[in-house]
Amino acid sequence: EMTEGLKSSDTVLFLLSGGGSALFEKPLVSGDELQGITKQLLASGADIVEVNAIRKRLSAVKGGRFAQWCAPAHVEAVVLSDILGDPLDMIASGPAAPDHTTCVQAVEIAKKYSLQLSETAWELLNRETPKQLTNVSTQIIGSVRELCLAAAQATRELGYEPVMLTDHLDCQANEAGRFLGNIVRTHAADGKKLAFIAGGETVVRVVGNGLGGRNQELALSASECISGIANACVLSIGSDGTDGPTDAAGGYVDGDTVRELAENNLTVSGVLARNDAYHALKAVNGLIITGPTGTNVNDVAIALVG
Repeated sequence: EMTEGLKSSDTVLFLLSGGGSALFEKPLVSGDELQGITKQLLASGADIVEVNAIRKRLSAVKGGRFAQWCAPAHVEAVVLSDILGDPLDMIASGPAAPDHTTCVQAVEIAKKYSLQLSETAWELLNRETPKQLTNVSTQIIGSVRELCLAAAQATRELGYEPVMLTDHLDCQANEAGRFLGNIVRTHAADGKKLAFIAGGETVVRVVGNGLGGRNQELALSASECISGIANACVLSIGSDGTDGPTDAAGGYVDGDTVRELAENNLTVSGVLARNDAYHALKAVNGLIITGPTGTNVNDVAIALVG
């Protein structure tokens, strides 16, 4: 309604950040179905690009359609990116960006993950999104790259030598955790204070009925690799202060975590099989709780040694 009656002389200032897919919506299916489809995608381990390719076609504002509503007014978009590589059509599902995904890709994703969809939803997946927009200008003011650089500066001030591993971390959370843990083990005897930094967004395939998030699973997965190593830890946090459906931003483990878990009759493999990292880390004081930060530029994981 706010976009009705706009003229070519008008300018719409559009502030956009990660998380916008969930907060800015005018669904073309029922709210219950949209929520159910999103849950199916997240539980299947679909990455954010795949999730958003589906979301766009079920929405009247995503995939460039909001900019169409604003025409003929000019849209000035100011963006905080939470997608690796900063693809404008994927950040918050691209309300003011031409969509680079196709109907064919959307249908393939739905079939890949065996999504349960209504007839209406299937029809919408075959309805194409805008591929050109002439009334939009965009400026990206923050991304995971800046998050990693800030982490590097913070660790440097604490006396560590920062090593930027990647700002495109994109894999299963448990794989990333084991990788970081093994890096710590490799350098544990170097006699240097090192901080290995990896930014991005991992995924979790949910097979259990526990509670947790990708950052908590990443940290917990590193714990066996660094078990028994003094002066070493791995932590992983979401920049928005939220990790999964929990009140934690992420998790922290060190060389004592596996022993402390055992004292609580817990094993890393058992916890991960249940996807219950939250309760396990809570039992060993390994949860990182910041509260909402008011921003969202992906996640950062840091491995400290020395």
